[in-house]
Amino acid sequence: MGEVDLLRTVTSFDRLLRLLRRLTTPDGLSLTAASTLYRLEEFGAQRISDLAVAEGVTQPGMTQLVTRLERDGLAERRGDQGDRRVVAVAITQAGRELVLRRRRARATTLSHLLDGLSVQERAAIELSLRVLDRLADSAPTSSKAGSGTE
Repeated sequence: MGEVDLLRTVTSFDRLLRLLRRLTTPDGLSLTAASTLYRLEEFGAQRISDLAVAEGVTQPGMTQLVTRLERDGLAERRGDQGDRRVVAVAITQAGRELVLRRRRARATTLSHLLDGLSVQERAAIELSLRVLDRLADSAPTSSKAGSGTE
């Protein structure tokens, strides 16, 4: 891919990220907090250090974020039964419900946008999303390694 095409692709990704942010109803969560909850919901309990790397933030920053999520009842710290020195962060039921509400709100708004597309355009988006999922699965997890955050 040439530089001009690559820059066009980056611009398109930036526009898509802005669209996704606009599709989310305001609920007071930062993008990193929401991304952390999504990660906990998808992958289960994780150490703060692992969450920090995955979200591209410092460990003290993630500790503060987890403290806020705990205070809001969205996450909780749990001891690791295999190693008592280890503390893992898990999503609570309230956190799962918030993730589900956010996804439903996005889905509702997105469905209205997709209604304006042809069958072929929607099929092209479906195919593109499968390719983008593979790309996301193979990308580095740390923003320091060159990936972005949600």
